[in-house]
Amino acid sequence: MSTVKFVKAAKLKEKPDVAKIGFGTHFTDYMFEMTYTEGKGWHNAQIIPYDNISVSPANATIHYGQAIFEGMKAFRQGNKVVIFRPMDHIKRLNNSARILDIPQVDTAFVHDALKQLITIEKDWVPAQRGQSLYIRPFIFADDGFLGVSVGKTYKMYIILSPVAAYYAHGFAPVKIMVEDTYVRATKGGLGEA
Repeated sequence: MSTVKFVKAAKLKEKPDVAKIGFGTHFTDYMFEMTYTEGKGWHNAQIIPYDNISVSPANATIHYGQAIFEGMKAFRQGNKVVIFRPMDHIKRLNNSARILDIPQVDTAFVHDALKQLITIEKDWVPAQRGQSLYIRPFIFADDGFLGVSVGKTYKMYIILSPVAAYYAHGFAPVKIMVEDTYVRATKGGLGEA
């Protein structure tokens, strides 16, 4: 796989008011999509207009949860747009894939595809302090099959969202509860993914 097809949108969206964007509610004009098929590997890489995705009601991820995601951000530095540690995040996505028996991606290829997507969507990267373009790569089993097994087909997407502070009240300290009885992630456990 060496190229990423680009499918141009018929119409681009109006950019949101950056002073009111919040977190994860607005999405850019385009997203990255790639398909995995057993025997063929990852293929059909393309940057396409952002839209809903269609899955079977018997989708393996809906019923068995075979999905992973990662999160990273792009920022403005003067006239440039930079992505914070993208290769580390893609490697961590692959580590999650390994744990959940999902086919791993070619990190260099996905990194290049991400850079292409960010170049196309550079005008969506907010310029204000405390704002960024949130990058959400995710992979899920796409099989329409009710049965306990790992998937044979997968989809990978990268969607982008201009964001401000995660919490509505901004960057002020937040209250948290520290749990000392229940543990989400243990060494070698599923919570590591």
